Amino acid sequence: MLFINNKRNLLGLLAVGLALFLLPVLSQAQQFRALVISKTSGFRHQSIPEGVAALKKLGEKHRFQVYASEDAGLINDENLERYDVIILMSTTGTIFNAEQKEAFERFVQSGKGVVGIHSATDTEYDWPWYTKLIGGQFNHHPQQQTARMQVVDRNHPATYHLNDKWLRTDEWYEFKNFNEEVNILVQLDETSYEVGERGGQQMGMGAVHPISWYHEYDGGRVFYTGLGHVEEAFQDADFLDHLYGGIWYAALGKPF
Repeated sequence: MLFINNKRNLLGLLAVGLALFLLPVLSQAQQFRALVISKTSGFRHQSIPEGVAALKKLGEKHRFQVYASEDAGLINDENLERYDVIILMSTTGTIFNAEQKEAFERFVQSGKGVVGIHSATDTEYDWPWYTKLIGGQFNHHPQQQTARMQVVDRNHPATYHLNDKWLRTDEWYEFKNFNEEVNILVQLDETSYEVGERGGQQMGMGAVHPISWYHEYDGGRVFYTGLGHVEEAFQDADFLDHLYGGIWYAALGKPF
């Protein structure tokens, strides 16, 4: 009888210990999973390491899983089943082969999300589907400088926290082949900075110069921000909240 009682006590202690062991794991359950791709075949931004590190910290803070890689081979049907959103961290040039492009398209068509940061618009110029997905193609930027942005839509998770005007220092992209069907969140005020010249021609996009937007595309959700060239961006609370709001929307499609 003593042996039986001792055995029961031991089992009870083991059960309590297991529950205590699992408690932190359960309390940190991940709400979604993000695959970060930072492969480049053109210009490579110095801020990529800071950007990847910031995304991992956002994952820790907001309880989502982040896996970051330069390997485009991860873009395949079997692997992508694990993820809810693909984040393109300042990618450039042609980074996917034909099979990877098809898998990427199926991922979006299955109802999942894509986030583009900065030079994600300087990527895959010869893939029309991608150009419409990401919203446009990089065309030009002047020197890095301070500019005023106008927040035109504050009813989105990426802009909830922002005032109507937002002052930042970054590298300011202008775009060609812009998808007019996207929903603009933030645009640049070209009167607040020097848009620059190219070949003796004044550049700029005019009164409507989008720098961040979102839309639903081919079954999935897309968020893009043109900010993030400078390393300091990934230490800025407003920018990180902007970025996380876009990730949250793309991954989960939460209402706003």
